[in-house]
Amino acid sequence: MTATSRGRTAEDARNAILDAAEQRLIDSGPASIRLQEVAADVGVGHPTVLHHFGSREALVDAVVQRALDSVHGQVLSAIAESSTDDGGFATLFDKVASWLSDSGRGRLFYWLALEGIAVPDDSIPLQQIVAAAHDQRLQRARERGCEGAHPLLEDTRFTVVLTVLAITAQGILGPRLLERVGVGADERAQKRFRAWLGEMILRHLDR
Repeated sequence: MTATSRGRTAEDARNAILDAAEQRLIDSGPASIRLQEVAADVGVGHPTVLHHFGSREALVDAVVQRALDSVHGQVLSAIAESSTDDGGFATLFDKVASWLSDSGRGRLFYWLALEGIAVPDDSIPLQQIVAAAHDQRLQRARERGCEGAHPLLEDTRFTVVLTVLAITAQGILGPRLLERVGVGADERAQKRFRAWLGEMILRHLDR
């Protein structure tokens, strides 16, 4: 790898540019990604950003694709590690919810939707989340001796939609809403809300 300014390798510089551009995207939306300002954030020259990405549009595309790839990997990993017991459901929910909220990726997806930037259908594995959640519902019914119980697949789908809406919105409005209802806006309050929401969803799935 070739070295760049400040002792960075080309890969380090590229990743630093992506990090800075993603933070701008999360904070203020795609319009805030300007090559000169991103270069200043990283401490490199404008030509360096152009060297790595060629254009502002290519930089935005690279930031969005990296974020989507990360979400895809995190969600699939959480599904693979989940179990059918109560703790497994809670862990799966909290991992996905806290990651989207703490990383700011929930805000990113709202910005993309508001700006009309298309997101590939398979970038967030919602069908796999639905399948995993429904398989767990069926498994839990069998484990409890409820062989005649057949949870509706559409109900599982709607539950996943509600969950995704709730956890992405928390990344944008959560702290303010929690503070305004008197709960508090710190991380502990947000974790308590996620735990409460996860338990409510679990009770619904176990009906």
